[in-house]
Amino acid sequence: MEHVLITGGAGFIGRFVTDELLRQGHRVRVLDALIPQVHGEGASRPEALNPEAEFLHGDIRDGEAVACALRGIDSVVHLAAEVGVGQSMYEVERYTSTNDVGTAVLFEKLIDRPVRRVVTASSMSIYGEGLYRDADGELIEDAEREGIRDGLKQWDPVDAQGRPLTPVATPEWKRPNLASIYALNKFVQERTTHIMAAPYGIEGVCLRLFNVYGPGQALSNPYTGVLAIFASRYLNGQAPMIFEDGEQRRDFVHVSDVARAFAEALTLPQAAGGTFNIGSGRDRSVTEVAEELGRAMGRNDLAPQIVGKARIGDIRHCFCDATLSRESLGFEARTDFREGLGELAEWVARQTAVDRVEQARAELDKRGLVA
Repeated sequence: MEHVLITGGAGFIGRFVTDELLRQGHRVRVLDALIPQVHGEGASRPEALNPEAEFLHGDIRDGEAVACALRGIDSVVHLAAEVGVGQSMYEVERYTSTNDVGTAVLFEKLIDRPVRRVVTASSMSIYGEGLYRDADGELIEDAEREGIRDGLKQWDPVDAQGRPLTPVATPEWKRPNLASIYALNKFVQERTTHIMAAPYGIEGVCLRLFNVYGPGQALSNPYTGVLAIFASRYLNGQAPMIFEDGEQRRDFVHVSDVARAFAEALTLPQAAGGTFNIGSGRDRSVTEVAEELGRAMGRNDLAPQIVGKARIGDIRHCFCDATLSRESLGFEARTDFREGLGELAEWVARQTAVDRVEQARAELDKRGLVA
């Protein structure tokens, strides 16, 4: 058993990873800046954070705080990050500072205090558009959408002859296509992990997370996961807002499954040096997901509002090919989606959320990031 540092460990995913590692007998130390957008103003140690975990309040960009947090540590789960595709397109310095500089600070401090392994949280956002197949059966890695800003509203990518492309599950070998500052940040975090780990005798692993959901998400943060945003709207008696036509397809994976994936990536010898997709392996349309959540929350009266506009930086389809994580890590998502939604709905019913979705959309509109 090891002493594990979890950066950003007081957040949604971090708390579940903390519970899982403690359950497996590890000791856990958490370093978290408790940023107001996620935790609220003047936040202290979250009640939901397992009391058996040691908690340090500090910023991942603060070298002294990171050095202190690394004392006596055997391995690291690196989750600390600003999260949000849309917001990253105008809070560029903030996102890049926390995500890229913060990761650089962590690895610089690891030079003097090397650990056995670092597992870094990456994101499916680095793929941009997912993998597609054209009418001739050829796989297309670099699909792009045109006609969004000029009013044509061609939501789905097409080939050079204008023929529709069919989305297929996206594997790790697909080339990145960085469509947002957040995606760029996560790619930099990945490359920093792999570039810096080996020369200093550290094993680096990166997990590309798809859409993570479950109880404990920051419901008042309009840039968090889409299911938390929808839940906040339903809780406040408002219909969820869905960009484009609602037929874009994603992969939703329960946070408890993601926590298991981190625990396996931290310990399995065969994970060293790898980058793995973590998802359910099942794709769903965003409208389907919103309607399922509405039923789970008893809000069948609130039909999703289809906006008919696109956010710059968003992609159309991207869902998980989970073959590599299954074969290399033995990882498979276990949580049934409807059961997971039921659990989320029960938790949300006991919460209070400030609905800031309209405010967030106004910020994007003001900057010309909605077409």
